[in-house]
Amino acid sequence: MNSAVGLGLSGVSPTAAHEVPNAIKSGMVCHDAKEAEPNPMTEPIELNPAGNSVYEQLGGDPIFQHLVDIFYARVEADPLLRPMFPDDLEPGKEYQFLFLTQYWGGPARYQVERGHPRLRMRHAPFPIDQEARDAWFNHMVAAIDEVGIPEPVRSQMVDYFARGATFMINQAD
Repeated sequence: MNSAVGLGLSGVSPTAAHEVPNAIKSGMVCHDAKEAEPNPMTEPIELNPAGNSVYEQLGGDPIFQHLVDIFYARVEADPLLRPMFPDDLEPGKEYQFLFLTQYWGGPARYQVERGHPRLRMRHAPFPIDQEARDAWFNHMVAAIDEVGIPEPVRSQMVDYFARGATFMINQAD
């Protein structure tokens, strides 16, 4: 069997088959053995070319670090949520900071360090019911307000966290 067929590329000549793996590795799509063009799915994209991401609107890392610090201080004092978190909160704080900055338009540091967020999978070991969801969400909203996130970004963030917190529920009441 030629390697192109093994890759699901029936119709590629055996002569061109040796070119297919290299074209795939380089992000090129082979329409025929003589012609390759850049694959838009592998080319880097600029997400916020005008510099208008939430991350940039809020001033970058410092505001997100402050948000995470306030949120985790509240979690640390919460008798319902604190037992769900590890003794050392610092790694979780760092991961949340990296995730939030990336999600809101900052550098893709979370993805580089941890890969795809897989939030539901990462939270699956913890029993999250409506009460835990509400406690988590209320602490996040309080942190947003304490930091002073202005509208309309505040509403965008609250909406995102409301949906995200609900998505993490894995226990019936």
